[in-house]
Amino acid sequence: MSDIATLALPTIPVLDTGAQFPLATLEAEPDRAQALLDAATRGVPRAALAQLDRISRRWLAKHANAHLGEIDAIAGRIARPGAYFLSVNYEWGCTCGVKPSPDQASARLVRVLDWRTRGLGRHVIAARVAGSAGPFVALTWPGYTGVLQAMAKGRFAAALNQAPMRKLAGGLYPLDWAANRARVWRMPHPTAAHLLREVFETAPDFAAARQMLIERPIAAPAIYSLAGLAPRELCVIERLESKSHVIDGEAAATNHWQAGDWRGHARGFDSPGRRIVMREQVSAEFDAGLGWLEPPILNARTRLVMIADARQGRLMAQGYESDGAATAVLDLAA
Repeated sequence: MSDIATLALPTIPVLDTGAQFPLATLEAEPDRAQALLDAATRGVPRAALAQLDRISRRWLAKHANAHLGEIDAIAGRIARPGAYFLSVNYEWGCTCGVKPSPDQASARLVRVLDWRTRGLGRHVIAARVAGSAGPFVALTWPGYTGVLQAMAKGRFAAALNQAPMRKLAGGLYPLDWAANRARVWRMPHPTAAHLLREVFETAPDFAAARQMLIERPIAAPAIYSLAGLAPRELCVIERLESKSHVIDGEAAATNHWQAGDWRGHARGFDSPGRRIVMREQVSAEFDAGLGWLEPPILNARTRLVMIADARQGRLMAQGYESDGAATAVLDLAA
């Protein structure tokens, strides 16, 4: 993309919030939230979306989800179906790498988020949140109550990938999808994104974050990537609801298991290929040109790119849509 075209792209808004950042971001960016809901629910009948909301809220209430009151308030402000369902929706693919910085002085997280929903790249925001263990910057969307990727200066950076889907019904994808949804209904644990939010809110350092992500139960399988301050503070944590497989040191994660005895449907486009390219070819440079962002990591569902260094307190990000870059590059010192 030319320099002129890049300059013409909209900037990613940076919002300073208190601990209740989902409601604060919604209040600050209501038009952005409505536009994103328009894109996310296009083609879904209002009655069907209302039913999905009812099911999602019943699940949250059934297990006394800590964020239900917050989601209720957000649903009231939005005043349309979708808030509950989108708060627990979990349908994306991602590519992450945890690597030392090129000068070996710190740890870095490289993150690419892929999602079918249009508008996520165009409407992404950076929320500077006042957490109890210290501030952190989350790349998020107005009214979203979880954390998918964030950086806490002086503590760590982390991101969440969707895990493979279990083969619970003979390996037939539609039946396996339904069986996995039924399994989640029975799980009395927080979502993976809500756990990551709690980690950023409460964990004082890499070691505490690593322990929480390994030990705390979650409602459905997930993959976490975590980078601390020192170049050795790197890990990928593959998670079942109450079981973990940890890869310490420089690593990459996409949407298939690296644990040898775990099985499931890989998610996203060419998950093995994306992991190999991230592990072997991508540098953790703060490169505003994102010269490494090529297929298969870059694909039609790429919505967000992030590079974060918690020691430096620096985060670089850019939103994407199916036709290319959707925002200018944000280079933020937390």
